[in-house]
Amino acid sequence: MPRISLNPAAAIFLALLAFGLVGPLLVYPVFLMKVMCFALFASAFNLLIGYVGLLAFGHAMFFGGAAYVTGYLLKVAGWPAEVSILAGATAAAVLGVITGLLAIGRQGIYFAMITLALAQMFFFFCVQAPFTGGENGLTAIPRGHLFGLLDLSDDVSLYYVVFAIVASGIFLIYRTIHSPFGQVLKGIRDNEPRAISLGYDVNRFKLIAFTISAFVSGLAGALKAIVLQLATLVDVSWTTSGEVVLMTLMGGIGTVVGPILGAAVIITMQNYLTGFAEWVVTIQGLVFFFTVLIFRRGIAGEAERIYRNFRLRAVSPPRSEKTGRQDAVAPRNAA
Repeated sequence: MPRISLNPAAAIFLALLAFGLVGPLLVYPVFLMKVMCFALFASAFNLLIGYVGLLAFGHAMFFGGAAYVTGYLLKVAGWPAEVSILAGATAAAVLGVITGLLAIGRQGIYFAMITLALAQMFFFFCVQAPFTGGENGLTAIPRGHLFGLLDLSDDVSLYYVVFAIVASGIFLIYRTIHSPFGQVLKGIRDNEPRAISLGYDVNRFKLIAFTISAFVSGLAGALKAIVLQLATLVDVSWTTSGEVVLMTLMGGIGTVVGPILGAAVIITMQNYLTGFAEWVVTIQGLVFFFTVLIFRRGIAGEAERIYRNFRLRAVSPPRSEKTGRQDAVAPRNAA
């Protein structure tokens, strides 16, 4: 009977999936939903930095922008929940196209600074815009009903809706990464001049990836607005953009489960270390510092490296103590 072996990433993902199915029975559902929203947000950001090599410092405008749109449509316009969520994510995608057209032509620190500048412009727009509520934000956002049937005011019902949407969003990113389109993105990340010489329209591929990332980030922001029933300036601030970078780096850039783990660690610290007041940021910095020193590839990346080294040692033939060379294994029926 053939043995079934799973790499650490697949094992961790299956464990998270199993935990997610029974999560409301073990942990407060609203806390878990917040973790899932930021895990989807970090996964969307990881699509850019991990597989295209684009470091953006303005992803909060997609996350928070979708939260504002969804919150306004639910609270003021009275739209259904499913339409409001889709509208928020679509608005983020449109904003992603506009931002991408302005920033994709630049590389490195210039790309990062352009996205940060556009995000700050969007932040001040949200401060002045009448429909955002200004410094007070949008509060008491109604959750509504899904398709007019499922009451989302119940935390457990909302949890499984959020779980299904987040799982679908992460699966979308996974399929994007492991498609021919994703292979081109990795080629652009590793050697952009060679990708250009092969005839690929590099900027078009980058723009599509940027738009997908913005859409999924918006989806995470829309869900967060319904889960916590508020959308504030914090959602579009530069600190939120910095947090998603921290989550991705801590979990592991270029891994599927890394951003999920990173988001879980950061949100858990923010939630359970509130008693330390302003020291929470200091503790986060120390945790990040030691994580970078000990797990240079992130939590998931380091786990994969250890697993590969273990498998290589397990399958490699023994070495001779005298020569240090690998001993050849004689066939069983040798003469």
